[in-house]
Amino acid sequence: MLSNQSRTAALQELRQQHVPRGVSNAHPIFAARAQGARLWDIDGKEYVDFVGGIGVLNIGHNHPLVMQAVQDQLANFTHTCFQVVMYEPYIRLAERLNELAPGDDPKKTIFLTTGAEAVENAIKIARASTQRPAVVSFTHSFHGRTLLGMSLTGKASAYKQRFGPFAPEVYHAPYPYEYRGWSSERSLEALQELFQTDVTADQVAAVIIEPELGEGGFVAAPSNFLRELRRITTEHGILLIADEIQSGFGRTGKFFAIEHSGVVPDMITVAKSLAGGFPLSGVIGRAEVMDVPAGGGLGGTYAGNPVACAAGLAVLDVFEQEQILSRSVALGTRFRERFLTLQQEVSFIGDVRGLGMMIALEFVRHPETKEPAPELVDRIIAEARTQGILLLKAGLYGNVLRILVPLVIEEELVGRALDTLCAIIRATSGRQSV
Repeated sequence: MLSNQSRTAALQELRQQHVPRGVSNAHPIFAARAQGARLWDIDGKEYVDFVGGIGVLNIGHNHPLVMQAVQDQLANFTHTCFQVVMYEPYIRLAERLNELAPGDDPKKTIFLTTGAEAVENAIKIARASTQRPAVVSFTHSFHGRTLLGMSLTGKASAYKQRFGPFAPEVYHAPYPYEYRGWSSERSLEALQELFQTDVTADQVAAVIIEPELGEGGFVAAPSNFLRELRRITTEHGILLIADEIQSGFGRTGKFFAIEHSGVVPDMITVAKSLAGGFPLSGVIGRAEVMDVPAGGGLGGTYAGNPVACAAGLAVLDVFEQEQILSRSVALGTRFRERFLTLQQEVSFIGDVRGLGMMIALEFVRHPETKEPAPELVDRIIAEARTQGILLLKAGLYGNVLRILVPLVIEEELVGRALDTLCAIIRATSGRQSV
């Protein structure tokens, strides 16, 4: 019988043999089990999970309410295809999300499977509603790996490698990224210039924006920028889509990140933490917009799977019963204060930012030049793994350490993990503990 370490090596070899190299892996480990904010690999090593399946597990691994809801649904049926035979969990989950979405207009929701599907369907609906072809997204953004998702994504490197030609009528405006010199005013001027030079506003169906960048490095769009963007889109009859796939479901301290600005978008795309680890995504939007496509224009064989919808209902129950939004605010305050203190000791931390518990640190080689330091982030992630913390990087340059800890993490675990992480950052950056 193979030892655990031999088993890991054997699985690594099988992975190299049978899985394409294009599927990258952040950590060279294999999961055995997980609970809450903890994960154990097949070697038996325990980790504090600061990744959460890339923001999928805001209520943690294997939450009991989610597991019970899934087991109950499994005992009844796992699939009918909603377009063939309907089922109650789909309707009930749509009803609850429509109530949670900002704005007083009546809402409707469609469920799909992946975030990229949600984005593509939002664009389809926008084009049908406005009868216009063009879409504007932003630099540093991430909207999926499908053809249209890649086209909308404002980050080339790995995501667009020789995969073109890309979808037409997609344009990019600069995202407001103050630390890198893009103020709200400058970004808005660039958007107006885009309307003068590349595509006229009357040809634009939708503007899609992440209220806080995910893959782009956890940069939150300032509220004044989002409000002015809403004014501009309304003036020109353009639909505004908030991509909340990573920033939604309490991650920023509000149910949706767009709520921090008071802006009401026309549509919201959701996925990730919607169903506690089960594949489910959706588009929530104004009913008059969502109803434009005729019957048969929307859907999918696995879209809105009944097991995933049951999980989604349980996730909303957890939010209500365990006051997850308040927990996100409290955790965010604790992490931010600790990281700001650490920034005073470690000059390589160029920026500490984010809303609620969607927090990131941007590392630079020198605070004045702001030259990105991705190698420092790689070393921090590697060392953290050896000391039992799983982390993930982000940003255009790979120099941003992002924190996606489950919002249900225990207080004792938070304190221990934060102490360890701060010590690793000090040591890795060559600074002494104060």
